[in-house]
Amino acid sequence: MSVPERVVAVVGPTASGKSSLAVQVARRLGRAEVVNVDSMQLYRGMDVGTAKPSQAERGGVVHHLFDVLDVSETASVAEFQGWARAAIADCHARGVTPVLVGGSALYVRAVLDRLEFPGTDPAVRSRWAAALESRGAEALHGELARLDPAAAEQIQPSNDRRLVRALEVIELTGEPFPATMPGHESIYDGLVMLGLDVPRDVLDRRLAQRVDVMWADGFVDEVRRLLPLGLAEGRTASRALGYQQILAFLRGEMTEDEAREATVTGTRKFARRQDRLFRKDPRIHWLPYDAEDLVDRAMEQVRGAVSE
Repeated sequence: MSVPERVVAVVGPTASGKSSLAVQVARRLGRAEVVNVDSMQLYRGMDVGTAKPSQAERGGVVHHLFDVLDVSETASVAEFQGWARAAIADCHARGVTPVLVGGSALYVRAVLDRLEFPGTDPAVRSRWAAALESRGAEALHGELARLDPAAAEQIQPSNDRRLVRALEVIELTGEPFPATMPGHESIYDGLVMLGLDVPRDVLDRRLAQRVDVMWADGFVDEVRRLLPLGLAEGRTASRALGYQQILAFLRGEMTEDEAREATVTGTRKFARRQDRLFRKDPRIHWLPYDAEDLVDRAMEQVRGAVSE
């Protein structure tokens, strides 16, 4: 494998240190750029609540697919797949190594693997969307659990869009939703996947600390600023962890302390699900998050793949 064919992916749960490691790997490689594979960092203005790396934290490394959507806009995984693959192709055409970084197993696999998205039927989707409104997310999630337990494990009841989409696909295809997922086989021959391994108790503390920092950095004010731009009406952005809780606080449905605690709890559950899904991928080289020589270990894996 030649260097121009290489793709590096840095994955792991929220607050594991992915963004920092991706930047350090890119800097070590020299001719490398970061490609965002986080569904919420796509949105302009959603900076504090998504822990979007600042310009200083990006360390002079070019970053792709940040701030490409308004909070009122909705993008599908299929659309994101096209954007990310185009960014990777652009990097390769210029002799640059793309370093992907993100915590959503679905988005990572959509970019890297032979994942094809089933068609859609507006009538079927509208019927399930109406059922969501009339019966509620928990009831629909129960329906999904009955039809496809594996899909229900992967999809949160709060993720309205994925819940409706899963039920739509099951009805249209007659197959379980995960049946559309390929094996762990990448379309990129030069793929190197690095995962950050964080013990659960440590991760729980880091997540709580991250939420504390977000609140101190003005998370609530960020949500207020985004309201006139359509955040509350945005089908995707409004469901982001932390944002949906603060929106509920601003509507008077809970106190600020309750919103903060719900954000911590929801983020912990999300991080555990992220980690569980990534652990199923045998291609990932897991590295201890706190290793003093973390970047050296990461580079051993990257350079070893080039020499094979």
